[in-house]
Amino acid sequence: MGSRRDFIKQSSLAGLAGAISPLETLAGVRQVSPAQTERTKWSDGSRLVVSISMQFEAGGQPDNAESPFSQNMERGYKDLPADTWYQYGYKEGIPRMLDNWDKLGIKVTSHMVGSAVLANPELAKEIVERGHEASAHGMGWSAQYHLPYDEEKKFIKDGADAVKNATGFIPVGYNANWLRRGENTLKILQELGFKYHIDDLSRDEPFIIEVNQKDFVVVPYTLRCNDILLIEGKNFSVDQFFNQVKAEFDQLYAESEFKRRQLSISFHDRIGGTPQMVKATSDLMKYIQSHKGVSFKRKDVIAELALQDKTIIREF
Repeated sequence: MGSRRDFIKQSSLAGLAGAISPLETLAGVRQVSPAQTERTKWSDGSRLVVSISMQFEAGGQPDNAESPFSQNMERGYKDLPADTWYQYGYKEGIPRMLDNWDKLGIKVTSHMVGSAVLANPELAKEIVERGHEASAHGMGWSAQYHLPYDEEKKFIKDGADAVKNATGFIPVGYNANWLRRGENTLKILQELGFKYHIDDLSRDEPFIIEVNQKDFVVVPYTLRCNDILLIEGKNFSVDQFFNQVKAEFDQLYAESEFKRRQLSISFHDRIGGTPQMVKATSDLMKYIQSHKGVSFKRKDVIAELALQDKTIIREF
């Protein structure tokens, strides 16, 4: 049996020949340019690109933020043990992950909450000095989708400015709290000079949308290969994490023979930086690196490749 790609190509040819109408062929399917139904690869020659996120949030969380501890604190009291769980993120987690990325020769994207950066500016600066990307993640650890336009714009800009002032790096990428952007978020990001956002789960490859009559890149994120959902000290083991991400990679690597594929993996400071997770991550990355044609890229690099690639998917 042929692939869906072959089916679409054959159907398109049949439609041109008059066997069936183009409307019948594409009914219910978003129309794309002919180049996008052909074999597409990464323009730099990569077979598959791995995009790693390292969230820098700890230290910026509100009082009594969600944690592995039971949410049974009486009102008016501070959850002191939970605070130490978050402190682990900047005291141990990120430093350990940074050493691991260096050993592996991998550069990642760190989504930084502005308040966390203000609490630990030297650590934020070190992340950039080690060659990683600093991406904006809002000023505080709070929702923004409900904010009026001007308030949301200030929230985004203040967070980006905190990153810039601490690290010298001007963020071009954005990640909203729990991916929940609002109706105005992308317009604001375009106005502020951002190039991409990651709050989208709809594809396994980057694509371009139009915002304010300009190209804007979507570098898809992940919930499947994400330590905050799979580990967090609760219900999932590192062995399960390893096997789940490995299975995701194996399938995408097979698909990448014929089309552009991106594997996204996300780590959080107080979770992905634990000894057991860093060991599992090291083993996993070495497995992935053993495959020909795999490259690891920061998200700003992925966005730039997308903007320069005429075969990239465009959605309007």
